[in-house]
Amino acid sequence: MANQSLLASAWALDVNTGTSGAPTWTRVKGMTSFKETIESTVEDDSDFDSNGWGSDQVTQRKWRLECEGKRKRDAASPSSFVADPGQQAILDAGNLVGVGSTIEIRYYRRDGAPDAWQGLVSVQYGGGGGPTTGLEPFNFTLNGQGARTAITNPAA
Repeated sequence: MANQSLLASAWALDVNTGTSGAPTWTRVKGMTSFKETIESTVEDDSDFDSNGWGSDQVTQRKWRLECEGKRKRDAASPSSFVADPGQQAILDAGNLVGVGSTIEIRYYRRDGAPDAWQGLVSVQYGGGGGPTTGLEPFNFTLNGQGARTAITNPAA
């Protein structure tokens, strides 16, 4: 059997617009770029018993998601602006400091792969503007607050 590469566009991101006890998972639409990063803090673990060979130990990990896309609105409401609810939840949290600036998210692949995680994140929001021929961009970084948790893939 031949191997086939996975498509980056198979990732999905949902934000909890409900409560932690009764979550309402709302898809963030319009994404054009999705990047997961896990950073490790490493300390030298070498000792005299290793015959001159060094050793490193991971002492901490941090995770984040960096995403970009195009702002979306409900086209069925041309006379009033109704934002994509997933994008709006991220924008709203990205404008707060302290309480309310941490949100719950889950992200997963929609192609049958088991990759799926959930966690709390702080939001750094960006976007707005562009050239006269451009579409309204948005970008955000979701910084993990503690460990992410592996979940059963909702698309499975």
